[in-house]
Amino acid sequence: MYSKTTNGITVTVTPYFLDDQSSPKEGHYVWAYQVIIKNSSSKTMKLNHRNWVIIDANGKIMNIQGEGVVGEFPILQPGESFEYTSGTPLKTNNGFMQGFYIMTQNNGEQIKIDIPAFSLDSPYGKKNPH
Repeated sequence: MYSKTTNGITVTVTPYFLDDQSSPKEGHYVWAYQVIIKNSSSKTMKLNHRNWVIIDANGKIMNIQGEGVVGEFPILQPGESFEYTSGTPLKTNNGFMQGFYIMTQNNGEQIKIDIPAFSLDSPYGKKNPH
């Protein structure tokens, strides 16, 4: 589990290797990751945008951007949490991800919320330090 707090918003990520969806002989490895976003600030926040940086074991960088998360634009009142699960494939047996969300406070101000860097590790092959 990886966790980071920015401006009163805590993002916790737990990655899972999906052996049943991976094909190591074909160079196809898949992970799911569970994300919990908790609003410990005193302001209502709406998640508008996500930006992920995914780096595989060969150093290939993929930048994934989009509106909302899993088709939703969650609004978090103070003390509320939002949880979702997503996933990513890689052509290497490990890598890592990190990123940020853009959220809007109830006063209209946009803020950047960091997503902690986390490793994507599989039981296949040697592990590279991240």
